[in-house]
Amino acid sequence: MLPFSTLVTISLLLCSFGSDSALALWPQPRQITTGSTALRLANNFDIKFSGKNQPKDLADAVKRTKKFLESDKLQALVPDRGASSSSTVRSAKTLRSLTLSLTGSGAPKSISEEAIAPLENRVEGYTLTIPADGSDAVLRANSTLGLFRGLTTFSQIWYELDGNTYTLQAPFNIADSPAYPYRGFMLDTARNYFPVDDIKRTLDAMSWVKINTFHWHVVDSQSFPLVIPGFEVISEKGAYSRDRVYTPSDVKEIVDYAAARGIDVIAEIDTPGHTAIIAKSFPEHIACPEASPWTQFANEPPAGQLRLANKATTDFTAKLLSSASKLFKSSYFGTGGDEINANCYAKDGPTQADLAAQGKTFEQALDTFTQVTHAALRQVGKSTVVWEEMLLAHPVSLANDTLILVWISADNVASVAQKGFKVIHAANEYFYLDCGGGGWVGQNPLGNSWCDPFKTWQKAYTFNPVAGLTPDQYHLIMGGQQLLWTEQSGPANLDNVVWPRAASSAEVFWSGPGGNVGTALPRLHDIAYRFQQRGVNAIPLQPEWCALRPGACDLNA
Repeated sequence: MLPFSTLVTISLLLCSFGSDSALALWPQPRQITTGSTALRLANNFDIKFSGKNQPKDLADAVKRTKKFLESDKLQALVPDRGASSSSTVRSAKTLRSLTLSLTGSGAPKSISEEAIAPLENRVEGYTLTIPADGSDAVLRANSTLGLFRGLTTFSQIWYELDGNTYTLQAPFNIADSPAYPYRGFMLDTARNYFPVDDIKRTLDAMSWVKINTFHWHVVDSQSFPLVIPGFEVISEKGAYSRDRVYTPSDVKEIVDYAAARGIDVIAEIDTPGHTAIIAKSFPEHIACPEASPWTQFANEPPAGQLRLANKATTDFTAKLLSSASKLFKSSYFGTGGDEINANCYAKDGPTQADLAAQGKTFEQALDTFTQVTHAALRQVGKSTVVWEEMLLAHPVSLANDTLILVWISADNVASVAQKGFKVIHAANEYFYLDCGGGGWVGQNPLGNSWCDPFKTWQKAYTFNPVAGLTPDQYHLIMGGQQLLWTEQSGPANLDNVVWPRAASSAEVFWSGPGGNVGTALPRLHDIAYRFQQRGVNAIPLQPEWCALRPGACDLNA
């Protein structure tokens, strides 16, 4: 990734292009120049791969891109929706083809293979040249994943008017690559269940803004919808219903669908907390199951945590995580570690007896539990992902390649970096999409969400990934993500809550920080309208009058 000073320079340069809808690309390419010539797609426009052995998922991506070019039919976001350019568009030269050129030697790998590579090995850069004279456009990359990212950009350039698909700003010269290798979105499917089709639609939308990681918080205390080979009884007794589960075939469908769209699926089974539901099938392993009042035993109901001091429970958890992780192709697997409630263990007789028999403190038992469960994951080739408490709140030994999700406060990133660990930004004050929805706890009329206020796209867009760090620590920042905890979300409002807000961090971690919210807003309007054309119900950010008149509704306009 580029140094912060370089990222700022590029971001400011891009802002100087202004808010012309023809430059409404999201995320904004790192380097781009354009002209002022109209160009249309020919009726027989085609996308061709110049090499041999084109991977099937790249061919499928080409088909989807061509479909978008035909079906988006997005009119320019200006008051007359482009009508004043009608004669210019009709007389414009036509572009007949886009050639995909894969540089480098050897047989090409599939998008799916490249999408799940370790973060440091992912290659997503590309160059795109679209001449103004109608000669062939060329998309070059040294990976199929890079070609896919370039196709995404190409599909955003065009607008529709009177049956013509056009741009007013040819030629285009783009050289692009991500500032950070991890650009994610987290979805909690335990508090409320989401059908496979909803997840797949979300993956589509993620790919359109170059988000490359789906952090799947698949189970929690409320429900256990994941069917794990060898542990099927947990979902049988822990899912909300028989049909609200993710079978191994469902998981394969989601993982394959994501990978073909350049997305790695990192699953998480939170331990030792957030595991109350396991008591329905293995009560011997859970301390304080559904204890009351829940406020004394958990951050939200129901209470219940794994009896981490018990060897049988530790071995059970290691086998459970190992089996679950084999369902996923990612190099990473999340084991949680947040919000461990000390009182739950203090009031649990079996846990206290185990600690006394071993002569251990709670923290020492947690360290043993972590060593055993993480070793089981390493044996099947997985690096672990944990919430920040496992590094900052508990004296637990973690492998050097552990990824740390910083969620309690962005201010804690510096402490993680000082310990030399890699960071995934997930700060609630910037990136939690559920904040500001009002209180959901019953018998609490004046209650609000714990992380008020609502986190606007503008708040996320102002985030600086390297704030408080020294230059020699910048390399520890892998990227970041926006997150949706689903106490008050389900299939009915998934699109509305997530989009287009989640696109905000996608640009921060692709294009780099330092962007201007004023010039970003017209582009974000554009991507929201394009999402709607593609069947994703992104919410309006402003009245349409404002969307058609960039800057007219700014605070000081």
